[in-house]
Amino acid sequence: MDARSPDGPPRPAPADAPGSAAGRPAPPEGPAPVREGRPPVSLSPSRASDFMQCPLLYRFRVIDRLPEKPSEAATRGTLVHAVLERLFDAPAAERTPLRARALVPGQWDRLLESRPELAELFARDEDGERLARWMSEAEALVERWFSLEDPTRLEPAERELFVETELESGLRLRGVIDRVDVAPSGEVRIVDYKTGKAPRPEYGEGALFQMKFYALVVWRLKGVVPRRLQLVYLGSGEVLTYDPLPADLERVERKLLALWDAIVRATETGEWRPRPTKLCGWCDHRARCPEFGGTPPVYPLPVVPAG
Repeated sequence: MDARSPDGPPRPAPADAPGSAAGRPAPPEGPAPVREGRPPVSLSPSRASDFMQCPLLYRFRVIDRLPEKPSEAATRGTLVHAVLERLFDAPAAERTPLRARALVPGQWDRLLESRPELAELFARDEDGERLARWMSEAEALVERWFSLEDPTRLEPAERELFVETELESGLRLRGVIDRVDVAPSGEVRIVDYKTGKAPRPEYGEGALFQMKFYALVVWRLKGVVPRRLQLVYLGSGEVLTYDPLPADLERVERKLLALWDAIVRATETGEWRPRPTKLCGWCDHRARCPEFGGTPPVYPLPVVPAG
């Protein structure tokens, strides 16, 4: 999913997000507030991706639990997901583009009620122009979905499904699946909505990693390998599918076990190395990153001496 994770805050806005501050240095910050650190106890697709992107980012989010400012792009993704979920509350014949667009304002109000801090996004929008444009963009994404799937012919078995399983190794995996469809034959399709654009082919494996993660969890929970994994890209109007095999998911499991071993070692030693990439321009924590002259907070967990 775009902006939600069961074990941490949303990721930074994607590089093509309107109104983002790519390339601008983060404003000066004072010392990070003292927080009670916690060792990681599970792995989700978002946090696994964080560690692969930058171990220090993983530490900031999972162990230090540093706050991050909400972004318009991530919040719009959350809003669109909420609308697409609620649309299925209506009878099939009433799942129309007009009804879906009409859900946007009410879901935005619900989101503000549950997360009042999101009001900061438009605090300086005195004439309401930015908010109106942002809402229109959300409505356009919702409407585009109807060109990609026909909700009048869908009856999801699950929506916004929280899944969790423990592997034989003891590693606990968890996540939230946007939609699960089950055919009369019993075949399972896992669907994920993306409000951004589909990646170029050379970057497609990163997006599939999340879906294979979910497929692995479902397989270990239900004993059934999902027949199809489907990514619905509302930003570019594309649908990408992949039909996994048990061997695919076994490779993902081995990768996750190796990743978890590296996370456990870093947790024990306190060595969380930054990994500079183009995505650094979108990170909320640049001011505390050694790569940009910053100093991370004092490590809040006990350190196990090497050897």
